[in-house]
Amino acid sequence: MTEYIATTPFGRRTMTLGQIASQVKARTAPKDAVVHKWQTFQHIREARDLIGATDRALAILNALLSFHQETALTGDADIVVWPSNEQLMARANGMPPTTLRRHLAVLVECGLIIRRDSPNGKRYARKGRGGQIEQAYGFDLSPIVARAAEFKDLAEAVQAEKRAFRVAKERLTLLRRDIVKMIDTGIEESVPGNWGRVQQSYQAVMNRLPRSAPRQLLESICEELEALWRDIRDVLESFADSQNTDANESQSGRHIQNSNPDSLYESENDNRDKKEAGGSAEENDKLRSLPRRDLPLGIVLDACSNLRELAQGGEIRHWRDFLAAAELARPMLGISPSAWREAREVLGEQQAGITLAAIYQRADQINSAGGYLRSLTERARDGKFSTWPMIMALLRAKLDASKPPAARPETADYASEPRQQGSSGGVQASSELRKLLEKRPKDPGPGWE
Repeated sequence: MTEYIATTPFGRRTMTLGQIASQVKARTAPKDAVVHKWQTFQHIREARDLIGATDRALAILNALLSFHQETALTGDADIVVWPSNEQLMARANGMPPTTLRRHLAVLVECGLIIRRDSPNGKRYARKGRGGQIEQAYGFDLSPIVARAAEFKDLAEAVQAEKRAFRVAKERLTLLRRDIVKMIDTGIEESVPGNWGRVQQSYQAVMNRLPRSAPRQLLESICEELEALWRDIRDVLESFADSQNTDANESQSGRHIQNSNPDSLYESENDNRDKKEAGGSAEENDKLRSLPRRDLPLGIVLDACSNLRELAQGGEIRHWRDFLAAAELARPMLGISPSAWREAREVLGEQQAGITLAAIYQRADQINSAGGYLRSLTERARDGKFSTWPMIMALLRAKLDASKPPAARPETADYASEPRQQGSSGGVQASSELRKLLEKRPKDPGPGWE
């Protein structure tokens, strides 16, 4: 074949500096360069956004490559194909002529092909006497050979960006899942902390995430979420470590050589408070006559109204709110987690919460709340304790305190019960409850004095 010179487009198409640069780039291809046309086409397809090619343009390029018989493209010869528009449209799945011309221009602008137009604008090849091609007019594919390494680098960059974007999305998904579930765990397990503010911080970060976010924004949001995740994890791990430590100390506390500081403090006042938790055989008989049904929440709240001050918003509407407030009262009373856990295992969560609320109601009269709770737990383990006498005693004390001084029974053990702060008229009890309290003896029975 004869050597080409730089040619200009046929007809009204103008020459651009980009086309000249493409021709210069094509001439710089090494003579010994050999590339696999379909591998290079795969690289071009992956990097099409960086190159500027469209899907339709790539369909045409695929058709042009199919007109070259050899799979390998070399740099020691011109690579020109000269299919007609009809042939190109057939191999491009019936693309309309106007669309074909428009996307051929895109391939030229991207520097993927070079136009080699004949004097009359037609595409053909002129052969010599021996049948070899002396001159061809059509589309030159030599830029693909010259830029094969560039296309490979661009494709690898695109793949790396896709991997980084996928990793960022996976990281964001894991962080969102972990944070939401850890916040729920902190709330459910009553871990000390301002979980409402933590949720607000999480929502503030997520509100900045658009529907379609670039990788850089995803990584920035992931950094903020990871800092929040780390703070929540540290709080939960610290609380879990303290719970495990208390559990180990609780096991060793059953031996004579007790190393649990909470248990030691509780045992110092144990003898004093065991008298309150103790009961005689006559008192044990009274337990059998107590109601078997659970205490209503309203009666418990009337008797243990001080617990309302620990509830969120000062309101307790369900047992769940009641137990959450009891969890807050436990450290305020100095009750170790091990003693509280043992009480819940023996009494049940609801009965243990009622017991703790009653202790909190009379916190100023109990020297060691932890030792007292352990004593009541041991009595409950032997079937010698019920929460009914405790609640009835607190209600009777409140009713007696609400009466005029002359009407109060002088022999009552609870006449000196202090009136609740902020209470104007004492406890409001129904007529049925008042009759029940009047019928019951003044002695509250075992488990409370």
